[in-house]
Amino acid sequence: MKRLSLPVVAALVLTACATSPLGRQQFLFLPAAEMDQMGATAYNEMKEQQPTVANTAESRYVECVADAIVAVVDSGEQWEVTVFKDDSANAFALPGGKIGVHTGLLKVANNQDQLAAVIGHEVGHVLAQHSNERMSIQYATQTGTQLVAALAGGDSAEKQTLLGLLGVGAQYGVQLPFSRKHEAEADVIGLDLMAEAGFDPRQSVNLWQNMAAASGGSPPEFLSTHPSNQTRIQGLQARIPKAMPLYQQAQSAGRTPNCG
Repeated sequence: MKRLSLPVVAALVLTACATSPLGRQQFLFLPAAEMDQMGATAYNEMKEQQPTVANTAESRYVECVADAIVAVVDSGEQWEVTVFKDDSANAFALPGGKIGVHTGLLKVANNQDQLAAVIGHEVGHVLAQHSNERMSIQYATQTGTQLVAALAGGDSAEKQTLLGLLGVGAQYGVQLPFSRKHEAEADVIGLDLMAEAGFDPRQSVNLWQNMAAASGGSPPEFLSTHPSNQTRIQGLQARIPKAMPLYQQAQSAGRTPNCG
């Protein structure tokens, strides 16, 4: 694949510095429009290849929770929500305003607040441009257009890697989980989002306790890039005192979701 010259790369590196919503310095090499296109391409492919659930009480419930979350996101775009018929307790969000929720998640997220914790977390990844950040690091010497072409093409090793970097690789047998740094950042952003939307942030702890029970025990933390359930719970508990005023303000403002 054609690569950019070193002077061009150096110039782009100098202009690719950005700051995450929590103030962390980031290297974002790819244009947002290219990331949005890649997100839409991957999302449309999943909708074509995997069974979905629509126009049911289950799908309306998920859409209600997701709509409440994105209503407090100042992104200037329309978000699309799809429920996938899949027994795994999973969800994802992609650049370009795309949200996917597996039906299996509803067996672990026992109420609307717990579902909001997951959706808020996944939207947090998008708002913090985590896919762009890790894709930029690995593909800094390739143009965004070339990456889009690889994603839209037939099955290839590069396409599988791109899907993993976007955050949906598990659907295709390619596990490239977000780093601990990104997971912790998405937890904080997601907690604030759910609170601003009128969901009880304290339920995020209950959600991850459910996840821990459903997993039947997980590998030691040092064997995974993901935080352990206990580490994640401790981080959320530390953040809840800051999220509660946002929740109370939302309630006072009439943001009281009733999704069932």
